[in-house]
Amino acid sequence: MSVIIFIIILAILVLTHELGHFIAAKRSGVRVDEFGIGFPPRLFSKKIGETIYSLNLLPVGGFVKIFGETPDTDSIGGKDSSRSLFNKSKAIQAWVISAGIIFNLLFAWVLISIGFMVGMPYSLDDSIYGKKVQGVALTITQVLPQSPAQTAGLKAGDNIIGLSAGEEHLFTPLVAPAQKFIATHDELLLTYLRDGKTETTIVRPRDGIVNEKHAIGVSLDMIGILKLSPYHAFAAGVTTTISITEETARSMVSFFKNIFIGQANLSQISGPVGIVSIVGGASALGFMHLISLTALISINLAVINILPFPALDGGRLLFIIIETITRSRIKPEIANAVNGIGFLFLITLMVFVTFHDVVKLMQG
Repeated sequence: MSVIIFIIILAILVLTHELGHFIAAKRSGVRVDEFGIGFPPRLFSKKIGETIYSLNLLPVGGFVKIFGETPDTDSIGGKDSSRSLFNKSKAIQAWVISAGIIFNLLFAWVLISIGFMVGMPYSLDDSIYGKKVQGVALTITQVLPQSPAQTAGLKAGDNIIGLSAGEEHLFTPLVAPAQKFIATHDELLLTYLRDGKTETTIVRPRDGIVNEKHAIGVSLDMIGILKLSPYHAFAAGVTTTISITEETARSMVSFFKNIFIGQANLSQISGPVGIVSIVGGASALGFMHLISLTALISINLAVINILPFPALDGGRLLFIIIETITRSRIKPEIANAVNGIGFLFLITLMVFVTFHDVVKLMQG
C-alpha cells in the first residue's frame, strides 16, 4: 500500500511541476509540442491545437515537450523558430524554466494551508501556534527497525498514556520525563492508545540505540491538532512554507559543503525505496500527516531543482544568467552535452541511493 501511495504522491508532484512549465510556456507564446501524464509507452493521445495531450503507461509523473528547450536546427532557425524557447527573451526563458519550481512551492503552500483549515497534526513546541494546539498527547512519530519498540508491537501514531516499572508509574507523560523513565529501567509496561483503543505491552529498553543510553528505539513528540480560520490558515501556510524552504536550503548547502570537506553522511539521503518507508510511517499517523509529508517533498523537489547543476532547472537558469552577463550564446552543442552528462550523473546517483536504501532495508 505504501508503494501505491508513494507513486500517487510522486505523480501529483511531478505533474504539478510540469504543469508550471506548461502554463508559463503557453502564456509566453512558446510552442508546446506535448503534455504527457505518465511516461511512454503511450496509451492514448489527442492533439488539441498544436499540442498533443497523452496518457502513458508508466504512472510516475509526467512531462512537457517545449519547443526549443533542447536547441536543435529546427528550433533555432526553422519556420516556427520565433516560437522557440531558445529564441525568446532571457526573461521569458527564465520564467518558463523556473515556473515548475514556483508551482511546487505554491502547491506546498496550498496543501499546508488546507491542512491548517481542516486540522493539522502539530507539535506543541512549534512557533507561536503552539498554544492553540488541541488534544496534545505524547506521540510516537517513528519506530526504528528491529528495536525493542518494534518487537513490542509499537507503531508510529501510537499515543503513550502511561509507563510503569514495578511500583513506579508515570501517567500522562511528557517527552523528557518519558525518556528519563525509559532510560532508568530494564523492563517497562507501556500503555498506549491506538485507534481509540487502550492497549498495553511489555518493552525492554537496551543500550546502543540512542547515545549509549537505555532506549526502546522511538522518536517522541507532543502532538496535537491545530485548526485555524481560512485567513490565518493561508497566512500560517505562507510562513510555514517559507520556513521549511529556508531550512531545507540550509540543510542542502550544509550537506554539499560536507561533501567537499569529506564529512558528508550519505546515510541521511533517501531515494525512492527510503521514501516509500517514510510514506508508510506518515500514512500510519493519519491522512493529514500524509498531506504534510507531501508538502515537504514538494518543497524538497523545488529546492533540489533550483540547484545550479546541469539537467536541473537551476542548471538551465545558470546558463541563462551566464548568457545574460556575457551577452553571447552558449553553443547549443555544448549546452546539450553538459545537460546530458548531468542527467547521466543524476541517474547514477539515484541508482546508488536506491541501492543504499535497499541495503539499509535488508539490514533492518
